[in-house]
Amino acid sequence: MNIEEKYMRRALELARHGLGNTSPNPMVGAVIVDHSGRIIGEGYHRRCGEGHAEVNAIASVADADRGALRDATMYVTLEPCSHYGKTPPCAKLIIDTGIPRVVVGAGDPFKEVAGRGIRMMREAGIEVAEGIMAAESRALNRRFMTAHEQQRPFVTLKWARSTDGFMDSDRVDGQPAKFSTPLTAMLVHRLRSLHDAILVGSGTALADNPRLDCRLWPGRSPRPVVIDRRGRLDEASLRMSNPIILTDGDDLEPNLKTLYSKGITSVLVEGGAELLQSFINSGLWDAARIETAPFTLGSHGRVAAPQIVRHPDRTETIGGNKIEYYNN
Repeated sequence: MNIEEKYMRRALELARHGLGNTSPNPMVGAVIVDHSGRIIGEGYHRRCGEGHAEVNAIASVADADRGALRDATMYVTLEPCSHYGKTPPCAKLIIDTGIPRVVVGAGDPFKEVAGRGIRMMREAGIEVAEGIMAAESRALNRRFMTAHEQQRPFVTLKWARSTDGFMDSDRVDGQPAKFSTPLTAMLVHRLRSLHDAILVGSGTALADNPRLDCRLWPGRSPRPVVIDRRGRLDEASLRMSNPIILTDGDDLEPNLKTLYSKGITSVLVEGGAELLQSFINSGLWDAARIETAPFTLGSHGRVAAPQIVRHPDRTETIGGNKIEYYNN
């Protein structure tokens, strides 16, 4: 590990503290190092609408070290912003602070930045090095990167099934089959909290009337979304809070573009089986989580689970249930 990677690795560690709180903004960390190699400031983006990593890192520098900023290097995991949003541009703050050198992990694909932050700093005479641990910096914000590069939300597919491949069974008192354990159900709600939106089809909304929230995990709940191509829903009867109802027909891409235009950078698709298979068949997915319970439904099985024809990238067993993870 060289010296540049050492400090960028620390910035990445800091950035991860923002997990679940920054979206639709990315997770970003920043470290300020004086000429002797001593870290004099650190910060990360804590929450959307609050100070960015660069702002917090500069603010953390002690009064006794303020003079060292004129001969310091800032390591930041993502290109500093160059536009006025909910906060002023970080590139301008870096310039005004007098930091002479900035090391950037990855460029920001958001259209309001997209190289402008780096260009602004260089035009002000700041030395800018790019691409230090770029792969790690991009991986940290995979959802953010995909959304702005593809102009659609990052799509995660999620479902649970029996060992013999069913998503539902003969219903007793109208209740759907349960495949998750208390622990894996909690982890599903954690996964929900890491997405901007959660999407189901109208059939699932009518059959289950789900809340689509994070009641089992202390994170924020995603925005509920329902694809209702045939206008079957009565929104007033739904238990979900403030849902987005999409009616753009069978083509998934326009629906995803609509969500992106609303500032949604990631969506978790939970059902039903036909909708999930449509995403798979169209190639419009980026990750998948499949949970398999250790029992069969046999003749009581209803609704065959979707199929991904490839080996999982990773498998784990939690509480007796097998969890498979896929990347597309």
